[in-house]
Amino acid sequence: MKIALPDLAAMERFGRAIADQLRPDDVVALTGGLGAGKTTLARAIIAGLGHEGEVPSPSFAIIEVYDPPVSGKSGVRLPLVHADFYRLKHPSEADEIGLDDYRQGAALLAEWPDHAGGFAHEPGCLSITLEVADEGRIAIVEAGTDWLGREPK
Repeated sequence: MKIALPDLAAMERFGRAIADQLRPDDVVALTGGLGAGKTTLARAIIAGLGHEGEVPSPSFAIIEVYDPPVSGKSGVRLPLVHADFYRLKHPSEADEIGLDDYRQGAALLAEWPDHAGGFAHEPGCLSITLEVADEGRIAIVEAGTDWLGREPK
């Protein structure tokens, strides 16, 4: 499925549509070249989950964790891991940073998923390739079996 994202408002709507359907153990794998909009879409998803405030890019930390609200603090509606695997040299490095531990009971937003070995084989993976087009961006979406019937549009 291809989705036109002509402007930032469309990217934000798409991110919120993904957030509305996101469940623990899901993966949203974001692929595309530098500047394609992966982090922008990830930020829209995180905002759609209820996060208020700045969303730092995990480019240097590799992993940012977002938790549900505790003691009146704001938070997201489900545990979330936002990872940017761009700096990984080999997929085994994802194991070294403890990715599986972070993922337990959480959804995963994965930028540059191929650098971590990929997630498309998982039934809970929503693979999104972002491409720059003359009229903004195009999202090419492939849903794993767990996403069938709840694909964001």
